[in-house]
Amino acid sequence: MIEKNISEVEIAIIGTGFSGMGMAIRLQQSGRSNFLILEKASDVGGCWRDNTYPGCCCDIPSHLYSFSFEQSAEWSRKYPPQQEIYHYLQRCAEKHNLIPKIRFGSEVVETRYCDDRKRWLLTLQSGDQILANFVIAGKGPLHIPNLPQVPGLESFKGRVFHSSQWDHSYDLDGKRVAVIGTGASAIQFIPKIAETVKQLHVLQRSPGWMLPRPDREIGAWQKRLFKRFPSVLNLYRKALFWTHEMRVHVFKEGNRLHDRTMNMAEQYMRSSVDDPDIQEKLLPDFSLGCKRLLISNDYYPTFNRSNVELIASGIDRVEGNKVIASDGSEREVDAIIFGTGFEAADPLAPDTLFGPKGVDLFDRWNQEGAQAYKGVSVAGIPNFFFLVGPNSGLGHNSMILMIEAQIQYILDCFDHLESQGISQWDVQRHAQDSYNREIQGDVTESIWSSGCRSWYINKMGRNTTVWPGFVYEYQRQMEKLDVTAYANGE
Repeated sequence: MIEKNISEVEIAIIGTGFSGMGMAIRLQQSGRSNFLILEKASDVGGCWRDNTYPGCCCDIPSHLYSFSFEQSAEWSRKYPPQQEIYHYLQRCAEKHNLIPKIRFGSEVVETRYCDDRKRWLLTLQSGDQILANFVIAGKGPLHIPNLPQVPGLESFKGRVFHSSQWDHSYDLDGKRVAVIGTGASAIQFIPKIAETVKQLHVLQRSPGWMLPRPDREIGAWQKRLFKRFPSVLNLYRKALFWTHEMRVHVFKEGNRLHDRTMNMAEQYMRSSVDDPDIQEKLLPDFSLGCKRLLISNDYYPTFNRSNVELIASGIDRVEGNKVIASDGSEREVDAIIFGTGFEAADPLAPDTLFGPKGVDLFDRWNQEGAQAYKGVSVAGIPNFFFLVGPNSGLGHNSMILMIEAQIQYILDCFDHLESQGISQWDVQRHAQDSYNREIQGDVTESIWSSGCRSWYINKMGRNTTVWPGFVYEYQRQMEKLDVTAYANGE
């Protein structure tokens, strides 16, 4: 229903992380200026603005985890810390004069297709509304915290928070702390807080495979070289790209590289942890790659500390100030920190995205699992594009590469629409189904479907998250716009 305080725009972009920011920059560079970026927070940055937990950093090298069209010679380390990535995105927004295009404090609570106007109506938390011909969702899959429903948690008298909503006002010094979860975020903050807390109880539902992080400072001479000779920086970036592409082979069972890497990971763990009993608790019972492969230099040694306890059990319930593990053991604590990741496999909330005739996309995805054509277009949702949509996530290389391929694909769509005078653009269901049958066939035969429980898999057991191949294969398929896949493209 259209109410008051309505603004009109050609293209509405949701989010100012890498996806939304990159889309806006490339739109501007293509000569398109009639767009508006909606951001729920008061600054740009997406997950790199929000995740400020101790030790937060990226597990992809800096020079690869950045835009190809906005490379930097100033990264301080091979693997960038959170604050540096955050500042990089701020600089991108300022350099490309995007701030006037951003409406901060504007959380989109509902996006609804108006059948009579054939336009999208976006309703903000404030009640204001925006009419747009096209919507590009750049919210990313890692923004809805996964908070398990723990019986009795409401009775807890201490402090409770999720790693992505870190409570910096709470002093952990001298406190007894329970950490729930041992995923990619938890392995970064656990070693940091272990240095200050009185006692740390780590509740591990299942361990993950881990390798050391080959991090280092980037010397002044290397920065000067990259700054003076951008071609050298480009070559270095390409070398990083192909090095990471080869990691696809690590995620294939029966492959010699996979077996060798798994042996290396086990030896790394055993050489880092003193207690044989703890070693056994840290040894996964699934193949390397089924869950996200972790990298850290200080996580394993943390369990050699006298104030750190590994509980090889998930949380069962909370009773007062006691955390009760699934094995029945109890620990009295002052704070509970959830390191349980995000709702990546089911990234859409109910009652937020309504297509023609009021169809709620959440309901459809809740029945079928999230799916899209090339991770970008969804049948029955016209003039709407996803960035980092279903099955376009990665486990081996930089997501920025996938994002840029999707951005260029969307620009190609706009070029075609403008050249042909087409106003509505909707992928056909048969094209989407055919594409997803192929994707799911590849995923089903992959390491991610080998039996472990991971955030790649939704509640129906379907992998709706990961692209099951090389990045260059995805880039190649995105270079060609098959207009016959769209209802208005024939």
